[in-house]
Amino acid sequence: PTNKIPQLKSSSINQSTSNKKISQYRIRLEEKQKLRFHYGITERQLLNYVRIARKAKGSTGEVLLQLPEMRLDNVIFRLGMAPTIPGARQLVNHRHILVNDCIVDIPSYRCKPQDFITIKNQRKSETIISKNIEFYQKSKIPNHLTYSSLEKKGLVNQILDRESIGLKINELLVVEYYSRQA
Repeated sequence: PTNKIPQLKSSSINQSTSNKKISQYRIRLEEKQKLRFHYGITERQLLNYVRIARKAKGSTGEVLLQLPEMRLDNVIFRLGMAPTIPGARQLVNHRHILVNDCIVDIPSYRCKPQDFITIKNQRKSETIISKNIEFYQKSKIPNHLTYSSLEKKGLVNQILDRESIGLKINELLVVEYYSRQA
């Protein structure tokens, strides 16, 4: 047996792609995918958000970023009740979360200002979430949310502004990407 390692031709492949001009379509597609994968939403959900954002008053791009940010799973993640957005989605699906004292098991539920988010009054729910809060609430809670550790209650104060979104994304490119479809 020979110990020769086969030479990969990736260097020549990389060279050919670096010489190519990146298309406008690709730039817009990458921004759209960045938004989709950050929030873990499907193509159809994002398309619906684009359609809602177009009809809404104000900047389409800003509204497009507010819609996924105000989803229940994302709000729970931002409050520090879950380590990740998929983790928050699981808490919602497993009926551990109450919104305004009603069980909500739909992760895409759109939170409104003055909604308060609490934990179901069961030992299992409380242990899971109190452990999460202990470990993951180290990062700063955004301005549009408040969390009371005494009452174990989160509150949506207002719809967030563009500056509060920690995602480096050009939302106008996403709107332009969908301008052909929606």
